[in-house]
Amino acid sequence: MKVNPIGDRVLVKLEEVEEKTASGIFIPQTAQEKTQTGIVEAVGDDESITVKPGQKVMYDKYAGTTIKVDGKDMLLVRMSDVMAIIE
Repeated sequence: MKVNPIGDRVLVKLEEVEEKTASGIFIPQTAQEKTQTGIVEAVGDDESITVKPGQKVMYDKYAGTTIKVDGKDMLLVRMSDVMAIIE
């Protein structure tokens, strides 16, 4: 399935959370904190969008709508919810 954002929306592939610490202790999903970073997969057609596919971005903690695309967790957010480009 292919998702093409429209307007000022950006599709972000969520980063996977480590399930195990460096010392080998497993962390249950209920105790894991959601990451607020991901990789831009696609962007809408609005001129205000300043990110490009492939860039790593940080977004607002409560932003967007989580969806599954081909079994991967994605987040559809407005450009205004993208806070930074991480290099």
